[in-house]
Amino acid sequence: MIKFIIVAVLLLLLFGGGTKMIVAGGAKSLDMADRLLGSGGGARLLLAGQLYGNGPRQSLDIWVPEQAREGDRLPVIIFFYGGGWSSGARESYGFVGRALAQKGFVVVIPDYRLTPKAHWPDFLKDSAAAVAWTHRHIGGLAGDPDRIALMGHSAGAYNAVMLALDPQWLRAANSDPSILRGVAGLAGPYDFLPMEKGGLAEKAMGKVKPAEKTQPIAYARGDAPPLWLASGEEDATVRPRNSQNLAAAIEKAGGSASLRLYPGIGHSGIVMALSGPFRSRGPVLEEASDFLRGVTGRRVAAVREAAP
Repeated sequence: MIKFIIVAVLLLLLFGGGTKMIVAGGAKSLDMADRLLGSGGGARLLLAGQLYGNGPRQSLDIWVPEQAREGDRLPVIIFFYGGGWSSGARESYGFVGRALAQKGFVVVIPDYRLTPKAHWPDFLKDSAAAVAWTHRHIGGLAGDPDRIALMGHSAGAYNAVMLALDPQWLRAANSDPSILRGVAGLAGPYDFLPMEKGGLAEKAMGKVKPAEKTQPIAYARGDAPPLWLASGEEDATVRPRNSQNLAAAIEKAGGSASLRLYPGIGHSGIVMALSGPFRSRGPVLEEASDFLRGVTGRRVAAVREAAP
């Protein structure tokens, strides 16, 4: 009974504070609700606060299936949280780590630099550095470096999709862009010009010229990793047209992009559906996991030179 009362209070905090509250601080409440009333075991925190660089906020957490052991080669998901490039903390997203680890993935959740201390492309550089670190080290942490995919919500989906579409970021991190097997993006901003004056995007990247450099849709290409782009039809924060436009651009270029629109779900509801007590809001976890399992389902063999 006490647990249900606590969750009721958490729900009041989540919904009573409005969208900004849910995005900026509600993840911690979702994580608490998941720990109290979630599905229980099946996942464990393997590493907390592991450094992936020497700069501020360059650390990550790693979640694994409960029975994972050293020497395993499990598919790896790197999840980037949202928060308008101005808020967020990896510790608040244990509910995502547990959810995906229960599905059989090794899950990496990095922090990255935020405004006002950082601006574009600082958060992209950090995201790329986290991916590069993961590729180098995950083989000793039950993960398979040949089966890495990305996932993100909101600003985190932007980071993930930018790394997949524009190879410069992983190359600058001394990594190979081809290591990415796919990206699952939840409610991501991919095509948002002109930027809202005084909005979070303008504060994070409004000084970049030309502004098109900041737009994932500008890098749509046919040979990009497969994308799964999901949005809530009721999302008034990052309009579904962002996902619709990018999916259309990728398909026009000859690439692979799946679009999923969830009726009755808003901007925060789509990530809320990953938390155990709120999965009835929509099959986000099941469908994202199906996509991620598919793109990481097999190793990709090295290209052999043609016989002379």
